[in-house]
Amino acid sequence: MKRVATLTVAAMLAGLLTTPSQAASCLVVTLTGTQGGPSVFNGQAGAGTLVRYGDDSNDCGALKLQFDVGRGTNLRLSQLGVAPQQLNAIFLTHTHGDHTEGLADILMLRWYMKGSDIDIVCSNDAASVLGVVHSCRKFVMHIADAFIESGEVDERRSEDKARLEGGPARMVKLMTFDAKEEPQQVWSSGDVKVSAIRSTHIAGHASYRVDTPAGSVVIGGDASNDAQAPPRAHSTSDQVERLAKGADVIVHSTIHPILGPDQGSGFPAPIYYRLSTASDLGAVAQRDGARYLMLTHLAPSLGAVLHNRWKVPGGALTEADYRRSVESSGYTGTTIVGTDLVGLRLPAR
Repeated sequence: MKRVATLTVAAMLAGLLTTPSQAASCLVVTLTGTQGGPSVFNGQAGAGTLVRYGDDSNDCGALKLQFDVGRGTNLRLSQLGVAPQQLNAIFLTHTHGDHTEGLADILMLRWYMKGSDIDIVCSNDAASVLGVVHSCRKFVMHIADAFIESGEVDERRSEDKARLEGGPARMVKLMTFDAKEEPQQVWSSGDVKVSAIRSTHIAGHASYRVDTPAGSVVIGGDASNDAQAPPRAHSTSDQVERLAKGADVIVHSTIHPILGPDQGSGFPAPIYYRLSTASDLGAVAQRDGARYLMLTHLAPSLGAVLHNRWKVPGGALTEADYRRSVESSGYTGTTIVGTDLVGLRLPAR
């Protein structure tokens, strides 16, 4: 009996020694576009963030989630080796064109390549104080109308009947939600969960949080404070601050205080006050304990002497200018001043 027991233990130990260790999970956050606003500067792509999750065996790429799809998103994804048909879901913070212009490009190519259906997640129709209805639902459902009306969809189907009749909108599984004051789960896949919260910029704006075993990231979009003009304690969204409690990474659009109404740029005060300043975002990241703050959708762009048509007082800004603004708030984490394709991996290698 003793010999059998010894052999059994030995066999168990051998099995443990020969069983391959489980690959470590990892999360990669990449800015697919950092242009601030509808204008174009120096070839920058429009706003967007790619979040990839997996493990070392698949280069952190088992799951691919795209947040916002500004102009040129497809081109940036191609530089990362990501094809449109590889995306698992797309999330829209709001329907401003600089965050959505690339969606038609992605969906048309996915349809052309006969990709599978895709989840698109955004908030329900919302009316502004002026009665303007912002409708992600209508935007997505009519995303390829121009290509249908031009005859391209029918012509492409005549070449290959396996392409879905009706065009790209037929591939979409639209998932809408009522944006609320507290975080709510709006999407999930395995260990990955995405939550959303209402935030202020235009009616229907939402901010998102991705939680994975490797870490968590918040994508704030263009969120700002509910008070759209002084007096107010800060420019940032109180809702996003709640969403970001304990998050590892905050990705957020920002405006530099140099464009403030008192700086002489002529930049419109109503637009300035509906964006979050770099210094206030640093304060949020510090209070929430975020290890990394990624600034994107920079206003003004790095190296630009004009933001849209307004002169940047004192000349073009550098990464150091943005970093100093963030650090003036007391933020002690790592500030990443966004350029297209800059990325961050958790855990770091």
